[in-house]
Amino acid sequence: MITVTKSDLIKLGYGPSFSADIIREAKKLMIAKCHTYYQSKKLNRVPKEAVEELLGITLPDTEN
Repeated sequence: MITVTKSDLIKLGYGPSFSADIIREAKKLMIAKCHTYYQSKKLNRVPKEAVEELLGITLPDTEN
């Protein structure tokens, strides 16, 4: 599973605050899909698919 962090979104050109909002909303989306693992406040990594679903775009495949 490819995941995305706030710093990955910043590298793609999103601002720091908007990147944090995207991660927060993606976590809410994953919780709504019954993935309770994402309820952790310390977790700052979400699946790429969740971010793509929120933004309505396809992110480039970059593995760290």
